[in-house]
Amino acid sequence: MDLNTGRPDHIEDALIRMHTGSWFYWTDSKNKIFDNLKLHKKVWNSDGTALIDNPVFHLPTEVEVNNKLAELQAAWDLEYNSYKSKRRAEYPKFEDQFDQIYNEGIDAWKTSIKAIKDKYPKPS
Repeated sequence: MDLNTGRPDHIEDALIRMHTGSWFYWTDSKNKIFDNLKLHKKVWNSDGTALIDNPVFHLPTEVEVNNKLAELQAAWDLEYNSYKSKRRAEYPKFEDQFDQIYNEGIDAWKTSIKAIKDKYPKPS
């Protein structure tokens, strides 16, 4: 994951979303590429009290992992690069909006909100 934005950017981001728990490992933790991906034979049970056989029986294909990563990236882009998220980041807190309505009136509030909506228009 990109540390600045939180956007998924590595196959490990996809792998941890494909199954729960520590079901896989890297044969070379400094070179996390698909060819270095392996299944654990044993994993901890859900309450962490016993080792059990890994319920994941086979590695996903490289295509499956890359498709999952692309899916996560598309979902992230939709949420965090959309006009909605950009507007949400700039809208004042509700309390501040209510104060503005009370102190300056609804028309002043509409003007300030419209400036943000105009800055990040809804796609047609």
